[in-house]
Amino acid sequence: MSSSAETIAKEAKAAFSASQMLPTSERILALDAIKAELEAKKDSILAANQEDLKAAQLEVDAGRMSDALLKRLDLGKGDKWDSMLQGISDVASLPDPTGNVSYARELDDGLDLYRVSCPIGVLLVIFEARPEVVVNIAALAIKSGNAAILKGGKESNRTAELLSQAISAGLAKTQLPATYIQTIQTRAEVSSLLALDTYIDLVIPRGSNALVRNIQNNTRIPVMGHADGICSAFLDESADPEKAVKVVLDSKTNYPAACNALETLLVHESLLPTLWPTVARALLAANVHLQCDPPTLAALAALPSPPPNLATHATPATPASFTTEHLSLTLSVRALPSLPAAIAHINAHGSHHTDVIVTEDEESASAFCRGVDSAGVFVNASSRFADGFRYGFGTEVGISTGKMHARGPVGLEGLVTYKYVLKGKGDVVGDYGAGKKAFTHKKIEGAIAPY
Repeated sequence: MSSSAETIAKEAKAAFSASQMLPTSERILALDAIKAELEAKKDSILAANQEDLKAAQLEVDAGRMSDALLKRLDLGKGDKWDSMLQGISDVASLPDPTGNVSYARELDDGLDLYRVSCPIGVLLVIFEARPEVVVNIAALAIKSGNAAILKGGKESNRTAELLSQAISAGLAKTQLPATYIQTIQTRAEVSSLLALDTYIDLVIPRGSNALVRNIQNNTRIPVMGHADGICSAFLDESADPEKAVKVVLDSKTNYPAACNALETLLVHESLLPTLWPTVARALLAANVHLQCDPPTLAALAALPSPPPNLATHATPATPASFTTEHLSLTLSVRALPSLPAAIAHINAHGSHHTDVIVTEDEESASAFCRGVDSAGVFVNASSRFADGFRYGFGTEVGISTGKMHARGPVGLEGLVTYKYVLKGKGDVVGDYGAGKKAFTHKKIEGAIAPY
């Protein structure tokens, strides 16, 4: 085991313990200080990001990296930088997720029980490419009272290093320990840390299927994350054409490399001669490649005036098409006879991330929401809404497709657990029972944390 990794883990645990004795206001000061440091170092950080992008482009050209990964690396694209900084402010302004009482009972006179939210402890977060994740997760960890160890992909090392330095500089201006947020660089350190369940409380992987599966198979520490983002949309027989085109197009083309982008389109058989060609034309016009099953492909081949790129952009699907996270302008398409068949397909072939129905029928919408076993089920809305920022979480630490503790975009509430606090007056269990004292179990109204 790497001694440096063990030192990092011990320091993170010590930092977490020390932070619990500080006022929560110190966390807000830390977030404000980190944002100011990032703003001051913007030029140097973006310059480092350009160096990472140049190196990554060489990897793409050599066939060793995908275009999807390259796109996730660019911190200066669009409003990504500003959104990253805004995410810090949004997290800072959210209610404190710790110290909240979710259950309070008087067990007996003077014997009161409280269930109080508290931080999880030390988080090990492993992610690929997207350098802004360093800041996103640091903000969420700090606000929720957790220490964190962060490992980004080697393709963003230069950017991540400067972001980490800014975070450390911000922490140094507060009472929080300098080791509260740490970053590591090597896979060897990750392997060592995955064995340190004495110090690390939760592992959160963000990245490819291979990354997540590898972590799940190599640690005793609880793992929260998702391995794939195979999101589907079903065009119900009552689907409104305008809504269908807008929702499908946005879900697929807004950001194809995202885990909440649409990967499979399911079409009710009754729509093959009507709505399906309309949606297909819009997708083809957006340069989307369609991997179609025989009925959907035949419907397009029969068009009297086919789109000019039909022959190159509409090809036969394979069985693997419907279990593939394309992360590009490629969409798998299948026709199905009914809503139950669509639900069955999604539950069998999807990744339980986010799935969509386009319908004007309330009963169909209700059945879809009940039947689809996914972290997000949307009605007449783009799958791209599955995001912590858009949910109002400020930002997110990741997406969880599991069913325990946290599910869907994981914000502050997903980074806390709870403890039971019992306050008595020298009470003992031996005083209760037949012929002795009895429990009252009265609800305590308006309870606040007893510490």
